[in-house]
Amino acid sequence: MSEIRDRSPRPVAAGEPGARRGASATETPAEAPISVSPQTPPPPSATEPPKTVTRPGDRIFSGLAKGSGILIVVLIVAIGAFLLAQAIPSLVANKASFLFSRQWVAGDPDNLAFGVLDLLLVTIFSSIFALLIAMPISLGIALFLTQYAPRRLARPFAYVIDLLAAVPSIIYGLWGAIVLAPFLEPFTGWLNSVFGWVFLFETGNVNRSIGQTIFTASIVLAVMLLPIITAITREVFERTPTMHIEGALALGATRWEVIRTTVLPFGKAGYISASMLGLGRALGETIAVMIILAPATSSNFGWSLFDGGDTIASKIARAAAEFNDPRSAGAYIAAGLVLFLLTFIVNAIARSFIVGKKEYE
Repeated sequence: MSEIRDRSPRPVAAGEPGARRGASATETPAEAPISVSPQTPPPPSATEPPKTVTRPGDRIFSGLAKGSGILIVVLIVAIGAFLLAQAIPSLVANKASFLFSRQWVAGDPDNLAFGVLDLLLVTIFSSIFALLIAMPISLGIALFLTQYAPRRLARPFAYVIDLLAAVPSIIYGLWGAIVLAPFLEPFTGWLNSVFGWVFLFETGNVNRSIGQTIFTASIVLAVMLLPIITAITREVFERTPTMHIEGALALGATRWEVIRTTVLPFGKAGYISASMLGLGRALGETIAVMIILAPATSSNFGWSLFDGGDTIASKIARAAAEFNDPRSAGAYIAAGLVLFLLTFIVNAIARSFIVGKKEYE
């Protein structure tokens, strides 16, 4: 019993650490805090911005990207300056109103009398008619590929549409002149006989039976515009927020109501912008239109789809072999300057439709 009493813990005095902490004296005292070594760097300040490490590859790529952007601007300015410089001598020697005259006499350098009005009207008229044909068809194809077609069918079908852009213009021109024009002849004859009282379908300034009219050229242009408008519109429709579509379906909307209330409002600006880009493509088409359109011989352009004539691009291409004098060539270059400005304005309008819209940024 005495051994047991000797092994019992000794009472702790009031001034000892164990008494202050309420612990036994057998407990080890707490270790002193470890001091920070003076060699340890202080933590960075929260307000100090992190330093960006710039590698040589980053600088090279940044320089190439900036140089590419500057280069394209310089090229556009250089092309415009070249056209203007080459056109000024011919415009000074021109004896007709360049913007409002319909005659075109540029073969004699000493007697230049040329106006771009007739060429400009044919260019705009044929391109707008082609756009009116291509826009609804492209919209239908884009909606089918994004909303109705199964995945296994939509992808290969989209590839087929995109392949139309790879077909050369001369192939389209030959197809339009040899295949499409004879095929459309009975239909154009019916339109001319039944609706000839409408200025769009009255007898034109070329022989309608051979099919080398604005009507045929515009249909070929519409086919050429399909891949451009369809591809861009399809990409825009695919970016419609899934939550919007699923929300409309959850509220009991039909597939058409989903398209009308979510897909079309979201993609309207992109669709219009794609159509304007297609219009710019149609305005500058050269070879296909030159092959199909017959030059007008009897009168000037009269706003009929069965008229012939020349667009600005086809007129330049048709007379390219006769550029043997700088002043004669300058007349065609002046027309090219008008086409350059026209396509630039159309592309700027297309860009304006999507500027400021967050879904396209």
